[in-house]
Amino acid sequence: MPADRFKVEVEGRSLELSNLDKVLYPKAGFTKGEVIDYYTRIAPVLLPHLQDRALTRIRYPNGVDGGSFFEKNAPAATPEWVRTVNLPAPGSSKGRETIDYVVADDLPTLVWLANLAALELHTPQWKVGEHPDMMVVDLDPGAPAALRQCCQVALVMRDRLAADGVAAYPKTSGKKGMQLCCPIAGTQSSDDVSAYARRIAQELEKEHAKQIVSKMAKNLRPGKVFIDWSQNNAAKTTVAPYSLRAQDVPSVSTPLTWDEVEAGAAGKRPSTRPYTAPEVLKRVEKQGDLLAPLLDGGPELPGS
Repeated sequence: MPADRFKVEVEGRSLELSNLDKVLYPKAGFTKGEVIDYYTRIAPVLLPHLQDRALTRIRYPNGVDGGSFFEKNAPAATPEWVRTVNLPAPGSSKGRETIDYVVADDLPTLVWLANLAALELHTPQWKVGEHPDMMVVDLDPGAPAALRQCCQVALVMRDRLAADGVAAYPKTSGKKGMQLCCPIAGTQSSDDVSAYARRIAQELEKEHAKQIVSKMAKNLRPGKVFIDWSQNNAAKTTVAPYSLRAQDVPSVSTPLTWDEVEAGAAGKRPSTRPYTAPEVLKRVEKQGDLLAPLLDGGPELPGS
């Protein structure tokens, strides 16, 4: 076996790891070995959010500066013990009728993906074979608006959803924006969930026209926060909590407290710089999983 490859056992599964010294985040000097170590250590809180969800990966085999590709289908050399599910692929760019998705239910699968430089992990709002059990509101700032303005809009959105009995849990995207994740009953279609999110976004746009836009047109976004209600479309995915992102630093889609969002709205952290993998590990050690309530279900969304 080449010197840069070696075998390990993870929970009884045999894996071959390679190129652990390869730098995947050049500006931070963060290596593939450190990526694998991060995903291994964050697994106890990450895996429950991946369980039973078809996984889309964004792989960076030559690091974050070296190009990337989306991967939905299980690659040819997928180990036999990795769980896959065959699902319809409407609108597939490769003309496929179905796709064999990977489902990351366990630590060996997560380590295997990290070894493939699958830095970013994205999931749909539904579990395999079920209706959505989560509504996601994506807050996307149009420059010069930034994460600070997202935090301000998040507070407005939180209060409006609470009026309908819907709880919202915030996280950074790990890039320039953030998401609010809302546990729901899992009894309504993605169309119903999208329709509700759209109605709320349009309502808030009318009330806060200088801050918020609900339409996707980019020419409407400068200086405002786009509430992307369409994230709830059945074909869309959202970056998973605790996933790494391809930025200059190994930033993470980081769960927040509402106190932190209020601080961000005032121009303090987290709106000043992203949380990194080492910082998120320390946060979880101290706070646990701030998004654990997402796993407990929620209410039906009100109809129109």
